[in-house]
Amino acid sequence: MRKSKSVAHSDDNRRSGAPAPVTYVDGRAAQNAGKSSLAILTVLVDKAQRLQQPAVAKYVRRVRRKHPDEGPEQVIRRLEKHYLRSVTASGGAVGAAAAIPGVGTLTALGAITAESAVFIEASALLALAVAEVHGISPADTERRKTLVLAVALGEEGTSVVGKALGARGGDAIAKLGVPGMPGVNLSTLNKTLGNRFIKKFTIGKAPVVMGKLIPGGIGAVVGGVGNRALGSLVVRNAREAFGPPPRFWDVDGEVLAHQRTIEAG
Repeated sequence: MRKSKSVAHSDDNRRSGAPAPVTYVDGRAAQNAGKSSLAILTVLVDKAQRLQQPAVAKYVRRVRRKHPDEGPEQVIRRLEKHYLRSVTASGGAVGAAAAIPGVGTLTALGAITAESAVFIEASALLALAVAEVHGISPADTERRKTLVLAVALGEEGTSVVGKALGARGGDAIAKLGVPGMPGVNLSTLNKTLGNRFIKKFTIGKAPVVMGKLIPGGIGAVVGGVGNRALGSLVVRNAREAFGPPPRFWDVDGEVLAHQRTIEAG
């Protein structure tokens, strides 16, 4: 019997030790005429970034315990691999659902909306987990939302955050973990980041969505490959946002945030 997308995704999380997703959004949310794309994105990101920092830290520690000889860079690569497996599996499952006789287009579109929630949740977990490895642990909701959106956007996101915080590159992201940012309206900043996220990912995802609705099993292939491409973009953006990983862990197992590798060339 074929597992549903949500069950398959949950199984993958259990095997990796990742925190369970906070929620799956009902497909009807996308059909609510009173909500704009930005409002829906805000709801999804709000739910996604509510993964508690202790749970994210525990996830990173679990990966480290399984691979005690690996440094920060290797641990980050493992986090990236789990993320790509998760989003690829969810994309393929939705494509497969569209190929089942009797499953209509509206039902499949509802599944795609739920899958978008999975994509955003997985992306949020990646951003927060990689931040943890870099020694960045923003405590309040708005900062965590800023981090998630900025990392998903990559260089474009860090540039926007950098201008607001008076910093550049990875230093802009690191500032989100430092108490006190006078004169910075994070709510307005997050609205700007949210609009850019929608333009970047909604437009880019349109061909992927249509591909998943192709019957005959082809949609499953398109869905998996399409989601992996989008996931790879998020991974690349995260690397741009954080910059080179730290070189070492300190004696207490925490990252030495100031010891970063120097990019070659």
